[in-house]
Amino acid sequence: SILINGNNLINAIISGSNNICKNKNAVDKLNIFPVPDGDTGTNMSMTIKSAVKEIEEISEDISVSQVSSIVASHLLRGARGNSGVILSVLFKGFAQGLANLEIATGKDLVHALSLGVNLAYKTVMNPTEGTILTVARVAAETGEKALEVNDDVVFVWEEICRGASEALIKTPEMLPVLKRAGVVDAGGKGLCLIFEGMLSVFKEDTIIEYEE
Repeated sequence: SILINGNNLINAIISGSNNICKNKNAVDKLNIFPVPDGDTGTNMSMTIKSAVKEIEEISEDISVSQVSSIVASHLLRGARGNSGVILSVLFKGFAQGLANLEIATGKDLVHALSLGVNLAYKTVMNPTEGTILTVARVAAETGEKALEVNDDVVFVWEEICRGASEALIKTPEMLPVLKRAGVVDAGGKGLCLIFEGMLSVFKEDTIIEYEE
């Protein structure tokens, strides 16, 4: 069972960032809640890219706790829009969950994500189901269930991605405005893309490519 070191985590975040940047126009088109301003994909992309700028130059060995705390602080500083703020809070909790760890197991990653979800629900004034919050929460819960079977990094992160995409498909059932527009939640879709980009590194050691 593989363990995730800081450099794997850097590659995973870069891959997640590239995956949403690549698909940002599609995510923008979904954006109708809380305001239909068509910029969720752009905001989430710019938010995560602000963190990538800080980590992509790191070549020396670095712990997962250092990487996640650098990412969290730059996400917070670069957060754009509602979805960007929620993304930054998810990573802030994620970083707290990985504090003091040199390397991370599947169990560490799941628990870190769960902390991020709890923090996000506490931070948002009126947490609305059918949004990025639901997608993150179901992803973390699916990850927790996966741990009972196997705490392998790839297995749990695959389950996290599966939970996220299943929750995304159900967002229109929870939020009538999405159903009327015939779309899934934009922020939730953005989060799925980030998680899937991370999986590509955990599973195949492949960074999803994206050129501006």
